[in-house]
Amino acid sequence: MSERKTNIPPQQMGLGGGPKHFRGNMPVQRANNTKETCLRIWRYIGKQRKGLLLVVFLTMATAILNLLGPYLIGASIDKYIITRNAHGLVWFCAGLLGVYVCSSATTWLQSYFMAAVSQNTVQGMRKDLFARLQKLPLSFFDRQSHGELMSRTTNDMESVSNTLNQSFTTLISSIVTLIGALCFMVSLNIWLTLLSFVTIPFVMFLTSKIAKFTRKYFTSQQQHLGELNGYIEETISGQKAVKVFHREEKVKAEFQDINVKLREASIRAQIYSGFIGPVMNVMKNSSFAIIAAAGGWMALEDMVTIGVVVSFLSYSRQFNDPINQVANQFNMLQSAVAGAERVFEIMDMESEYDEKQAVHDVQGIKGEVIFENVSFGYQEGHSILKDITLTAKPGETIALVGPTGAGKTTIVNLLTRFYEISSGRITIDGKELQSISKDSLRQRLGIVLQDAYVFSDTIRENIRYGRLDATDEEVEYVAQLANADSFIRKLPKGYDTVLTAEGGNLSQGQRQLLTIARAILADPSVLILDEATSSIDTRTEMQIQAAMGQLMKGRTSFVIAHRLSTIREADTILVLNDGEIIERGSHDELVEQKGFYYGLYTSQFKRVI
Repeated sequence: MSERKTNIPPQQMGLGGGPKHFRGNMPVQRANNTKETCLRIWRYIGKQRKGLLLVVFLTMATAILNLLGPYLIGASIDKYIITRNAHGLVWFCAGLLGVYVCSSATTWLQSYFMAAVSQNTVQGMRKDLFARLQKLPLSFFDRQSHGELMSRTTNDMESVSNTLNQSFTTLISSIVTLIGALCFMVSLNIWLTLLSFVTIPFVMFLTSKIAKFTRKYFTSQQQHLGELNGYIEETISGQKAVKVFHREEKVKAEFQDINVKLREASIRAQIYSGFIGPVMNVMKNSSFAIIAAAGGWMALEDMVTIGVVVSFLSYSRQFNDPINQVANQFNMLQSAVAGAERVFEIMDMESEYDEKQAVHDVQGIKGEVIFENVSFGYQEGHSILKDITLTAKPGETIALVGPTGAGKTTIVNLLTRFYEISSGRITIDGKELQSISKDSLRQRLGIVLQDAYVFSDTIRENIRYGRLDATDEEVEYVAQLANADSFIRKLPKGYDTVLTAEGGNLSQGQRQLLTIARAILADPSVLILDEATSSIDTRTEMQIQAAMGQLMKGRTSFVIAHRLSTIREADTILVLNDGEIIERGSHDELVEQKGFYYGLYTSQFKRVI
């Protein structure tokens, strides 16, 4: 299995590498209570005003029609059944049937329109969540498990969607039914109405007590679910490593540990939420029994008619049913609130584009890059770079070499503003790096990483990712420069071949050639090659060196390389060790010094021999 990110030292993580914690990107606001979270969800629902008003109208109409039924039934008993008026009873039954048919029609319509409202609402939330993810710094993604993020964008959002679809109309219907039933009950008999309130204080007390436990356990359930998804995603991605090192039993044991925690949290959540339904049924049936006994006695004493008692019993059911329905859906409501909080937690993360000092949008970069006494650490009190000073003139190639963890990739991370410097100064063409907007800066940079990432799309579109308005001819031309054209044309559909997930139907070297072609197409002012040829065999490497040489002409280039043979022609080689530049110069100059670089170079040469 691939290593857990928490075990990877920040200096070894490549671009975007960093410790799994935030420096200046902690959430500025977090939904930490039900009221706040519900208000934020309501703001999203409010954007669907027309559909929402229609749903409210239909729900109210349904509730009123349902309330009308018991009244008509009670009236028919007194007017038609007791008096044995068969003709009137037939017409009454026809009218009652019409009421219930209309009620069914409005119920279906409210469900139809509520589905549209809920899905549009969740679509808006999901859109904002995904947009926020695009604005978060790489340190955030280094800190979070991919599966955990997937859980927030899928499971948590689905929980919100289901609750909106089912619970919103239930809430409106319950309010209308409660008010309507109360009005009918009062109009029928005030004393029976007062009796129906006897059980309500007990219901409110028990519900509030149970709610304290359910909220905690549903939140825990969502967290463990995200952790489980993260572990599954990581294990599947690293399945080759799992099998090569025979760690099947280990990952099964770790999975089971997380699975058990999720099961325990879910059981507790369901058990406590499950108390609500039975409690509500007991209270409802107790209220019904009290009203039936009192109503029967009052009918015997001629204080009310039988029709009134029948109607009142129906209304007492309808009065208690809304409370019971909300209680039965309480677990869903709690789960949705917990899921929404996790979604809003991401939305509240500080964007890396919230820049106050960035005032310049550069249209063109000549490529003069200067580091002046730059220091940086991913963690407080632990410096990765120490007082780094370097100058890259326009068109120069600067090679960064040194052992793992020396700080080579960190320099590139700072140049791309994936991280911000702790002290010192970086300028491009005389402008402070922090004064240039990140979008503008990165549009002028071309980056080829050691880990070649391709998307599940055609080869043509993967290359075109470097410049979306490029023509097919331009795409094929840069593929030729990167020596990718020959293998592409041998594929079943050539440039229109669709790549599988992460380019599984290509070799690592072929994927790397595609990313190099992508960088060439972007036509950057500053080029960054982070071990760009590490996954390519020596013969292919020799083939692309000429193309890379053409690409690098006239551009400032930063090359990170372990194969020192690939950087012999660099204008300046910077040798880093323990976050400091210990040697600098051309290849020949450094070899003559017979220092640290000389030792690295000769050791590689001996291995080749």
